Amino acid sequence: MQTHKFSLVGKLLPLSFALTLLNGIEVNIKEGLPYVDIDINGESVRIERIQDTKHKLKNSYTKTSRPAPPFTIQPYEPIKGIKTIGELDVIDFISKDVNNNTGLLVDARMPKWHQAGTIPGAINVPFSILSIKDNNPFINQIFELFGAKRVKDKWDFSEAQKILIFDNGPWCQQGVRAMKNLVRLGYPKSKILYYRGGMQYWQILGLTTIKPK
Repeated sequence: MQTHKFSLVGKLLPLSFALTLLNGIEVNIKEGLPYVDIDINGESVRIERIQDTKHKLKNSYTKTSRPAPPFTIQPYEPIKGIKTIGELDVIDFISKDVNNNTGLLVDARMPKWHQAGTIPGAINVPFSILSIKDNNPFINQIFELFGAKRVKDKWDFSEAQKILIFDNGPWCQQGVRAMKNLVRLGYPKSKILYYRGGMQYWQILGLTTIKPK
């Protein structure tokens, strides 16, 4: 399991002083928070925004329209009882829950998408391997990774970690399908969060992406 360490820089500094102190950082995550440093398997990674104010995306996330179905717009809260969150919440989740081993950031996309670029600290659990079909060989491994315990013929989720799930964005069903499968398998809704913006919103805001090794 990945271990993350972080530090928040300039959190309480006045904006003008912080910009001077931090070598003229212009594009902050939010006022007083220019970046967040985390440690992924011993390697330092900085979550920040692209500083070039003229930068524009050139990848597939610039597309406005895809055949729908299957790429229909997802509801803001597609599953009642599962909270939808935004980018600042995702960064806070990485800084606190992932760092303290009480939460996992889960990229529910297929591996080819994950390998092309993901949010720092994310692990890839494709929605397709969360199938509720009988004799799914992956469920035991995944639930143990999530911190659930097998008690006789049932799963005990009392010590299971919080799961933050994301996919490509509001037009993508992969994260929603992953959440539906988890709920059907008994995972508590109270321990699942949904980042609806996904990789498209993350990149539109110029936030750091990494390519898994």
